Amino acid sequence: METYKSIITYDGTDFRGFQRQVEEHRTVQGEFERGLKRLGWTEGSLKAAGRTDAGVHARGQVVSYALNWRSEAQDLTRALNANLPPDIAVSNTEIVPPDFHPRFAARSRKYTYVLIAQEYRDPLRERYSWRLWPEPSMVELRKLAKLLIGQHDFAAFGQAPVDGGHTNREVFAASWHRKSDEMVFSIEANAFLYHMVRRLVAAMVSASRSKEHRVQFAEMLQDPTLRWKGGIAPPNGLCLEQVIYAA
Repeated sequence: METYKSIITYDGTDFRGFQRQVEEHRTVQGEFERGLKRLGWTEGSLKAAGRTDAGVHARGQVVSYALNWRSEAQDLTRALNANLPPDIAVSNTEIVPPDFHPRFAARSRKYTYVLIAQEYRDPLRERYSWRLWPEPSMVELRKLAKLLIGQHDFAAFGQAPVDGGHTNREVFAASWHRKSDEMVFSIEANAFLYHMVRRLVAAMVSASRSKEHRVQFAEMLQDPTLRWKGGIAPPNGLCLEQVIYAA
């Protein structure tokens, strides 16, 4: 019996989030565990680096599990993919120490959020992006992203994942860039609050269009008693890109 770590990609559109729920709700964890059971897995639950919301995608989610597998790890990747639905795929599997936990061992996580500025609907692209109009100012978005870097109390933009948990987080990198006609927000932090990235994106888009909102955005990063009262960016633009571990 070995402990394995798998990196998985999924299209979150048709899932009620990552975490397993009651049977009638389709989740990434539920589908992955069903695939594992077909390979002889007997644990009660796998471990994961994080819990993405309904509609959120991933290229680099990390899970771990114990399995009595008699072949190579790369063969386990193939076997898992043969037993998973088309909207989940394993890109890599390796043996890790028995005490490895994908969440607690993580040094940081990277997310991206994609915007497209377009007046009319684009059904072929909106599955993976937030379409909005008019286009926000990239100059202002980049200025706002720089304010996020460092240690802050992000209580204005999210809730702790556990009751009573603290809301301080350290952001290592945050930036906006263009990729063809897309506007892409990238952020890396030691951890994230519930809905933190989606609220930050919505707040930055609003602040990019209003000097008053830019001032308020900066104030919310300094004063943990304030709250972002605007909307939340839709889940389809968000993707968990990578979970980073110490070398």
